Amino acid sequence: MNLVDALLAQHACEHVILHFVRRLDLGEPADVADLFTEDGVWEWPPPGDGRRIEGREALRAYFGSRPADRLSRRLMSNVLVTITGPDSASATSYFATYRVDGYEGGDPVPAGPPVQVGHYEDTFRRVDGKWLIASRTLHLPFGGDTPRVG
Repeated sequence: MNLVDALLAQHACEHVILHFVRRLDLGEPADVADLFTEDGVWEWPPPGDGRRIEGREALRAYFGSRPADRLSRRLMSNVLVTITGPDSASATSYFATYRVDGYEGGDPVPAGPPVQVGHYEDTFRRVDGKWLIASRTLHLPFGGDTPRVG
């Protein structure tokens, strides 16, 4: 892969990472599934709760089950994409999640600390010219309960 193709692939993977959090926070959470390959996997291995969601339709149901009254914003940083082949890549990215449940719109919510700080480890595959997440593994060294407002 030449330098220009590698840079374009890196950019495309970064774009997928950012669209993931944008869809969760500002879009339709179930649409996150469209960023995964058909056999894509999202998992939170131990010491997390061992959750593993596999397949695009299972991912659509999982992310679509997000509470309707949840307000969240995720901050992404330290995105490092490594091209591992002509149609494969890996990435590590850090995130902080600010989130409350019980939000009904209107006034801003008083700011508090993030409820999660961690990182994702991703693998990507290019399918029909489009870069998609093949696997996403959540690592969460800092986490707490989601507060309620109201």
